[in-house]
Amino acid sequence: MTNKTSPCPLIVTMGEPAGIGADIILSSYLQSAGRALPAFGVIGCARTLRHRAQLAKLSAAEIIPVTDASQIRDVFERGLPVLDVPLEHESEAGTPSSNSAKQVIEWMDMAVKLALAGEVSGIVTGPIHKETLYQAGFRHEGHTDYLAHLAVEAGHPAEPVMMLSAGDFRTIPLSVHIPLAQASSAVTGAAIVAQAQVIDRDLNRYFDIAQPRIAIAGLNPHAGENGTIGLEDRDIIAPAVRQLQQAGISAFGPVSADTLFHEQARETYDVALCMYHDQALIPVKAIGFHEGVNTTLGLPFVRTSPDHGTALELAGTGNANPSSFIAALMQAERMTLAKHMAQDLVSSHAS
Repeated sequence: MTNKTSPCPLIVTMGEPAGIGADIILSSYLQSAGRALPAFGVIGCARTLRHRAQLAKLSAAEIIPVTDASQIRDVFERGLPVLDVPLEHESEAGTPSSNSAKQVIEWMDMAVKLALAGEVSGIVTGPIHKETLYQAGFRHEGHTDYLAHLAVEAGHPAEPVMMLSAGDFRTIPLSVHIPLAQASSAVTGAAIVAQAQVIDRDLNRYFDIAQPRIAIAGLNPHAGENGTIGLEDRDIIAPAVRQLQQAGISAFGPVSADTLFHEQARETYDVALCMYHDQALIPVKAIGFHEGVNTTLGLPFVRTSPDHGTALELAGTGNANPSSFIAALMQAERMTLAKHMAQDLVSSHAS
């Protein structure tokens, strides 16, 4: 049933209990027998998972509470291991409530502690409902920002960079959840260089790409046509690319975004650093909508998530597609294996 090559199991956070997090976790577990999925445990509410299993006709998945991450791998052969942190208030499928926010945050806290302690090999996060978290006083932009905050609070450096992927096609938005009217202001040479440095390091560390080829997208139509359609490409992006090249990073651009994502162009790079959110996400979702994965580079632990939201309207219906969640599990496993193989190689050379 499981791939036992990683040193520790993965941990999954259930996410918004009213959303499809529980559905896709259960569906993925039921598919694990035929797909050799990595062993994973869930931090969440066992009661909610059992109720959702009945509601979505996924009750073939047995929920087995565990008290320690070390139990996950053995239990995974018999049922879905759950580190049970019960909700204080019942959650209804499709109806999010700020009453659940305390536990949703606690699940994230617990996952990060386990990852930083080396008790799990990586984190796969279920989608959260930001509005209800904000209503409960949550002060962070979102999932990624909060995970980075927890890492820094524990004394670990964090330079979070959001990478979207469908198979080996990867894109990264320079800015994330800001209005489009503000996106051009976020295009700075310092931001481009800083993100490209993280990309260069982590594609090597986690994806075994020795010298990642980084395509830098232009901001304006036709990459600005040498300053005739906006100055950002000529005066900000191009100098940043030259700085990266001088530092030995295989970056090129700015490349006109309308020619960057066709099949032949995609063969020329390992990742595209895009200048704003939709420029990066549209091609990934067009190419692999159900297999998209959100990976956070720049953290002191592996973190992936499905590339979709809570899909409240599908919660409990049995119609939620688990493909993106399964892809996130497989991506996390791939990253942890690459990381540990690199560490073993360093250790063998040192000895």
